[in-house]
Amino acid sequence: MNKPAQKSMRDKILQDYKRLSLDDKFHFRCHSGLPCFTHCCADVNIALTPYDVLRLRRRIGMGSEEFIDRYTILPQIPDGQKLPIVLLKLDEQTKRCQFVTEQGCSVYTDRPWACRMYPVGIASERSEGKPDGDEFYFLLDDRKCDGLAEPNEMTIREWTENQQTAQHDAANEELKNVTLHKFLTQGYALEPEHRQMFFMACYNLDRFREFVFESSFLRKFNIEPAVVDAIRDDDEALLKFAYRWLRFALFHERTVQVNQEYEQAKRKVLRAE
Repeated sequence: MNKPAQKSMRDKILQDYKRLSLDDKFHFRCHSGLPCFTHCCADVNIALTPYDVLRLRRRIGMGSEEFIDRYTILPQIPDGQKLPIVLLKLDEQTKRCQFVTEQGCSVYTDRPWACRMYPVGIASERSEGKPDGDEFYFLLDDRKCDGLAEPNEMTIREWTENQQTAQHDAANEELKNVTLHKFLTQGYALEPEHRQMFFMACYNLDRFREFVFESSFLRKFNIEPAVVDAIRDDDEALLKFAYRWLRFALFHERTVQVNQEYEQAKRKVLRAE
């Protein structure tokens, strides 16, 4: 999707869509008896959060780099976009999600956040001109969905609880500390190498783990022993640490402590050369 299309869709949501709160109600039920069953899994752009990728690749037992190559696409970053976006790669022939079958989603319990939330969307008013804009929910009605005509009624809050979004929401809140950082919402841009760092730390966790454990990282920074033990094998702990690291590396927050002895020794070596 090009930049004008992205902007027009965002503007359409902000200007035209009814804004919903957690306690607002809507009608919806998805089941195999609907004529449109799994139609929403085809010809669609599904953005994947880092936690989505973690859950999916763990479900199918695949390394992060192999998963990225096989199941995702990385659109070229258009002007004005601050960070890379990862999209789910559709089957090249059918244009359907590679995880969907005639019976439904084959990874249902680990499906991405966007799939869990459908037909509910969430939008933010935050921008360069409005860094403290509010978030709100809305109903996606841009494609024919017979489920919206079902008599089953619930609140947005009940829907999110039913779809078990709590773990995704918690992980995404950590992510927002990076993606909606005031450095970015106030108009500053990241250098290409910093965008690459964001992608590695968030999506290619196997590579990020190598960066932490097979470089001078743990000599350069004072990381709590309990954290080091946790991130050695626990991908969720590693992703949480990645967000903490990015806030230090990209925005110079004091979320990681530099080992001053290491820095002093390094400066001595450099002076000697």
